[in-house]
This record gives sequence, structure tokens and C-alpha cells, in this order.
Amino acid sequence: MAGIFTRIINREIPCYKIAEDERFFAFLDIHPLSKGHTLVIPKQETDYLFDLKPELLGELMQFAQKVAHALKKSIDCKRIGVVVMGLEVPHAHIHLIPMNSEADMNFSRPKLTLSVEEFTTLAYQISSNLT
Repeated sequence: MAGIFTRIINREIPCYKIAEDERFFAFLDIHPLSKGHTLVIPKQETDYLFDLKPELLGELMQFAQKVAHALKKSIDCKRIGVVVMGLEVPHAHIHLIPMNSEADMNFSRPKLTLSVEEFTTLAYQISSNLT
């Protein structure tokens, strides 16, 4: 059975999509640490990020870089933080998190609650800033 991220890619589960190409997909985290918290994934379902072939890992990071630049243009923040945890979903993924301090990257703190309208507006703003 396909994992949750593959089901998102296949449009079986809705998401707030930011970007997509033939190999990668980016969408807003529905339990964000900050506004704009985005997940970037390869479409290839691989559990562990470092099991990806080196060229695919490099291309994933280049795709994430484009998304990070769009995030930075869209969200008032000092930086876009990058986190790879890999335990919560068995599909390689990168968290891109708009941040103003290191505390913004603390996964044990309460998550934000955003409305459908807020998610939709954020996704539109970020995707509009992709270059």
C-alpha cells in the first residue's frame, strides 16, 4: 500500500501544493511550526533520504532551494531553516521552515492552527514566487 506522501502525489489525499515537476513535489505541512512550513519530497517512494541515488539527492536539494527562495520572498523571516528527521513518515522528505530564531525549529513546541483560507493564500503566494 502506498504511503501518505505517495497518496498526496497521486491526488488521493488533498494538499496545499507549492511546486511539482516530474521527480519532486512540495506542499505545505498541515501541522506547521511556522507559516509557510513546507515539505519537499521525491516522487520516488524511498524511506531514508540517504538511500536516494546521489544524483537524485542532489536534484532534490536543488528543487528545495528553488522552493526555499520562493518561501523567503513570501514570508517575513530571517532565514529558511532545513530539517531532515525521517522518522515520522517512511518517505524521504525535507522540512523547509521560515524562521527568525532557533526556537522556531523546535518540533516539540505546539504547532500552528491555520484556516483553509490561510493555507490556500500561503500556497498561492509561495508558488507565485517560484522562479
